[in-house]
Amino acid sequence: MTAAVAMAILESGVSLSSAATGDPSGPALLLLPGPTDSWRSYQPVLEHIPASIRAIAVSQRGHGDSDKPPTGYRVQDFAGDVPMLLDALGIERAVLAGHSGSCLVARRVALDHPDRVAGLVLEASPSTLRGHAGLTEFVESVVSNLADPIDPILARSFVADTSSEQLAPDLIDELVDEVMKVPARAWKEMFAGMLAYDDIVELDRITAPTLLVWGDADGLVDRDMQTLLAERIGGAELLVYHGVGHTPRWEDAHRFATDVAAFVARRAWPPHQ
Repeated sequence: MTAAVAMAILESGVSLSSAATGDPSGPALLLLPGPTDSWRSYQPVLEHIPASIRAIAVSQRGHGDSDKPPTGYRVQDFAGDVPMLLDALGIERAVLAGHSGSCLVARRVALDHPDRVAGLVLEASPSTLRGHAGLTEFVESVVSNLADPIDPILARSFVADTSSEQLAPDLIDELVDEVMKVPARAWKEMFAGMLAYDDIVELDRITAPTLLVWGDADGLVDRDMQTLLAERIGGAELLVYHGVGHTPRWEDAHRFATDVAAFVARRAWPPHQ
């Protein structure tokens, strides 16, 4: 299935690049890539999403070919773009799928705009990153020293740390190119924002059906985090991908697409009238 690439201009004036597949009148699925990734990180998934679903993968502000404003890279800033993007696309409600740090964004939207969220898919979701020792060390030793242009060696190591050895070399090359498009100022504000953000005490207010997808070989997000999320978000389901790392959709795009499509059909649609 060929994705239609377009640029959406938000009410704020920020333009976001996205790629869409499927029936424009079908249930909407908005895919939010993890930090430093663009919509292209969902390209393998888009090829497997049923045509009955309107799937849109977006490059969030500062990422890919989307606008890169001087500031505005906190979780709350990314979340603020989502309702405006849905408005620009003519979508009333959508299932939001986030990955890694962008799960915080999807959760923020579900908390602040529950009427716009038909469901949540949280792939490799942290509970909170506040005080996370590994991320703190990465920010202090690497991110704080970044300058433009982003070093391609750093970009490649970042992709490698969040993927598996099973990825095709051409996909890795494409993902590295996209990571290098994120300016240093966005890295710094974005990662500092994730370290400061904590919505754990609010999660019991999420009413949207929620699917947690986690690989048990994930070296960045652990099982205890998934257990906590399942306890805090009422009715949340947990799918464990055995032997899979931090980005399940890269290691088994067909399974991920199938699981997400089944969730959309079973739990999150049709929209409330």
